[in-house]
Amino acid sequence: MSGHHDHSHAVDADGNRTRLLLVFGITVMVMVAEITGTVLSGSLALLADAGHMFTDAAGLLIALIAASLALRPATMKRTWGFKRAEILAAALQAGLLLIVGAFVIVEGIRRLFEPPEVGSSLMLWFGVIGLAGNVVGLLVLAAGRKHNFNMRAAFLEVLNDALGSVAVIVAALVIAWTGWTRADALVSLLIGALIIPRTLKLLMETVHVLLESTPKGLDLGQVRTHILALPHVIDVHDLHASLVGSGTPVITGHVTLEDECLTDGHAATILADLQRCVAEHFDISVEHSTFQLEPAAHRDQEHLPH
Repeated sequence: MSGHHDHSHAVDADGNRTRLLLVFGITVMVMVAEITGTVLSGSLALLADAGHMFTDAAGLLIALIAASLALRPATMKRTWGFKRAEILAAALQAGLLLIVGAFVIVEGIRRLFEPPEVGSSLMLWFGVIGLAGNVVGLLVLAAGRKHNFNMRAAFLEVLNDALGSVAVIVAALVIAWTGWTRADALVSLLIGALIIPRTLKLLMETVHVLLESTPKGLDLGQVRTHILALPHVIDVHDLHASLVGSGTPVITGHVTLEDECLTDGHAATILADLQRCVAEHFDISVEHSTFQLEPAAHRDQEHLPH
């Protein structure tokens, strides 16, 4: 029975990966089409929507590359393997997106005052192509969006892209019917306003990891309280928690025990209790934990001046 359960999870994982790969391919093709449409029609809104799609395409690519790199074994030189590659790639993505978003906003403001000629018919057709690609992506992801948070997030991102494509189509229709070319600039500013906050959030998350800040959702105060509640534990100090990469939190700390615990065999049991505590009692399960067990006398020596 458990074998069937594991097999079904493996099938789901493979299915989700296939769906993400397919949606990544569709997103890239639509992005290239919209960049081509920008060149042919002069529409900034199409370029902004292409930048919006680049956000999702880059995110999907990072997730897929990270998943592949995570399979590579650790070595003596890289003890965590390539788990940090995902974070570095995300930081690079955020930098590129900030440039794209800033360009779109600056150019959109300029076009409000000096609106250029825009080929509304071409803009409309490429907007429709973008929307069609988004709809296909939504249909592909719909079956897997209830499997996990990542699939749900991917579905919502593609839905967000679809709204951007609808905005491009609306702007193209407004220009075609009224000749008011500033609609292109307004839609560009709208899409740029969607890109910048997401990019800043991504950048903050990567900086958070690179600075080895405490992982979101893990309260070190609660961790300390749980550890101090364990039998024979006197004190906890030098307690640190960080992320190596997505889904890989680590925690280290010095735990002061009653002196006799280190001689009567209690230490091994307490160590197992500590590791079970951080793996099971919190919103984030910390599988990688390192605790230094020490007697009270050692704690006193640590506070002596060197």
